[in-house]
Amino acid sequence: MEKFGIQFQLLVAILVSSLIATRAYRKKSLDLSGAISGFIVMTINIAAGYRYGAMLLVFFFTSSKLTKVGEEKKRRLEADFKEGGQRNWIQVVSNSGIATILVVIIWNVTELQDKCLDSKDSILVTSLIGGVIGHYSCCNGDTWSSELGILSDAQPRLITTFKPVRKGTNGAVTKTGLLAAATAGCVIGMAFVILEFLTVKCSKDAALKQLLVIPLSSLAGLGGSVIDSLLGATLQYSGFCTVRNKVVGKPGPTVKKISGLNFLDNNAVNIVSILLTSVLTSIACVYIF
Repeated sequence: MEKFGIQFQLLVAILVSSLIATRAYRKKSLDLSGAISGFIVMTINIAAGYRYGAMLLVFFFTSSKLTKVGEEKKRRLEADFKEGGQRNWIQVVSNSGIATILVVIIWNVTELQDKCLDSKDSILVTSLIGGVIGHYSCCNGDTWSSELGILSDAQPRLITTFKPVRKGTNGAVTKTGLLAAATAGCVIGMAFVILEFLTVKCSKDAALKQLLVIPLSSLAGLGGSVIDSLLGATLQYSGFCTVRNKVVGKPGPTVKKISGLNFLDNNAVNIVSILLTSVLTSIACVYIF
């Protein structure tokens, strides 16, 4: 019976992932490489546990929708604007790779069994699950912050100096963006908790504690966005191109520097901020649960 349940979950994972990847490709949310890598990543996450699949899908759907909000304004401001926010395999992997590796490790450690966040039962499993929560909270927080923050009428300020800077500057923050990041993390936490209550059996002591995932993931979303902004302001280059009349991420003869070093690109900043947020959330989960 248990073997049938695992096979059924794998079948669901393949079916759901193929439908979503195909639709995303047709809607131009993903290019071909992004759709293929997205299918693989989604299948692994859903097959390993509905909770992980839920967090990934909430991140994917909400970020895809928000990318298309205010497209006309973003087209004017963003130097690397893509119609429909189409993502390739590099962006898919940078936004889901670490979590997918953690999910595979959890799958092996637990021998395909769903476990609660409960350090009394297993510190290792609790820390690994915490890392996955931190990962998707950070990704969602950073995306919501970027996509909604740039649409804010408020003047963005560089997070390291609080000086006003142009919209689109790496490391610039607004109140709207920070609030969006916290909300985005909260949504990830809610998705995890709801699916956990529906699919995983927890002990009486651990069951009620699972609700603490929601405020923790909210903090992870906000914290991940702040870390991303700090890295963007210091290790990622921002300059104003007088020809294109936009903020760009690389130096050039027509570019006046705003901030940062030309050391990390956007994908590298994302990976580092995700890794740090995952580690911090993992440690927090061991102490909280």
